[in-house]
Amino acid sequence: MSEVKKYSVVSIALIGISVLVALMSSLGDDFAALHLWLIAEPNSNGLENITNGQLWRLLTPIFIHFGPIHLLFNMIWIWDLGKVIESRKGVGFYIAFVLIAGVVSNLAQYLFTHAPEFGGMSGVLYGMFGYLWMQGRFNPRFGFALEQNVVIMMLVWYALCWTGFLGPIANWAHTAGLLVGVIWGYPTKKVS
Repeated sequence: MSEVKKYSVVSIALIGISVLVALMSSLGDDFAALHLWLIAEPNSNGLENITNGQLWRLLTPIFIHFGPIHLLFNMIWIWDLGKVIESRKGVGFYIAFVLIAGVVSNLAQYLFTHAPEFGGMSGVLYGMFGYLWMQGRFNPRFGFALEQNVVIMMLVWYALCWTGFLGPIANWAHTAGLLVGVIWGYPTKKVS
């Protein structure tokens, strides 16, 4: 099995876009600058912008980050997990994974909360985590497994986020992303 690349082209693009949006929006403080990046207008009637053709809104909330810690934490995980996925599955798979995990996690967050003011790459990251966790655990040919301490830390963080002690967090996005990754990563037939 090939080694993990030193960098990922897709991760560099995701980080670049996220940093640009962070700079443009003063790290999420300037909601006027985020107007076209949110899944829906704050005072809109549901997902009418999307049904009227603004399909990019299904994905663009993944690029919004609120504060330097939020941005830094997510970009470090994109860098680390992205290298593995791109090395093992290729650029096309990685892009498709980000698109699907991003859209599903954004829709889940909006449909469960009806609040469009959310953002972050965490839904995609939990999807990547779930995928790598299942592949590493049940597919020996994958050639990579997450360390147990990483799995425990990610699951503890997931649970802590749901307590509300850490502030407003897009927990439905985390949950949907994790489910996408676990389902997509779990081998459907016995792998030996």
